[in-house]
Amino acid sequence: MKKIVAWMLGTTMTVSLLFTGCGGGSDAKEASAGTELLNVSYDPTREFYAKYNELFAEHWKEEGGEDINVTQSHGGSGSQARSVIEGNEADVVTLALAHDVTAIEEAGLIESGWLDEFDQDSSPYTSTIVFLVRKGNEKEIKDWGDLVKDGVEVITPNPKTSGGACWNFLAAWAYQQEQDGNDEEKTKEFMEKLYENVLVLDSGARGATNTFVENGQGDVLIAWENEAYLSMEEYPDEYEIVTPSVSILAQPSVAVVDSNAKEHGTEEAARAYLEYLYSDEAQRLAGENHYRPSNEEILQEFSDQFDLDMNLVTIDDFGGWDEAYETYFNDGAIFDEIYGG
Repeated sequence: MKKIVAWMLGTTMTVSLLFTGCGGGSDAKEASAGTELLNVSYDPTREFYAKYNELFAEHWKEEGGEDINVTQSHGGSGSQARSVIEGNEADVVTLALAHDVTAIEEAGLIESGWLDEFDQDSSPYTSTIVFLVRKGNEKEIKDWGDLVKDGVEVITPNPKTSGGACWNFLAAWAYQQEQDGNDEEKTKEFMEKLYENVLVLDSGARGATNTFVENGQGDVLIAWENEAYLSMEEYPDEYEIVTPSVSILAQPSVAVVDSNAKEHGTEEAARAYLEYLYSDEAQRLAGENHYRPSNEEILQEFSDQFDLDMNLVTIDDFGGWDEAYETYFNDGAIFDEIYGG
């Protein structure tokens, strides 16, 4: 059975990493035997964190001399953030965009200043948005403008529940703003046509991938770059990746859920878990799993895999996430306008 199908069998996966033996001395505080961390993440990170958890457990063993168990939970990023706010006792979150982490902060579970706690705005790896099409690209999809053509069936998730869907929306908006000379009304018309062509609006990015890849629906999937590469890896003769002329620098965000970590006594382990994402070993693992390492030198090692010359806008071009969310994704904002509320 293909790996993507296997990962879709549940939205929560437990990875128990138990090692025996003695660890050497370290400045790190020793964790109690069987220390447990819960990482609440967005849905396309399953494969990466399954491997990273093993890497981190070995590192933590060497540093602290004890075993650590990591449990993963996956789903649409917005839905995952809400689950933490509503009581999912995450020690760390690794979500698709900063706005979702900020929502948890505003609920009083994450201390202010989290964005500066780790390097690169607490974004240890990045991605971007590309198109996945079926082999042969029968509909000749080359850029965003082709997605509004009659008869083109588009698959993308719902920005109300999926962080990846928000990046998708903003990348398409940036393209059309460039075409229209920043005429907002014309861009709204374009976006309305695009979403009229959306066949299925799944709740998360992995669900959208499953709709396109496993269920065979649609002509084009608007996808995280890493998710598109994973599909290509699994089905090398069935799909092609199309890079649009304009895309966006997608920066997934990580944070310790301070309130929960304090209650669980896992503050040091949780912080170390996120810090180690910036290690050379973890950065290369991210690249091997089709994420763009934040370490520029290591990113260059993957220049044969990634198009490093893409025209990428950033969230700053939209005024930051608070402004972008208010303008495009809050109830009654532009997405609701163009998708019918």
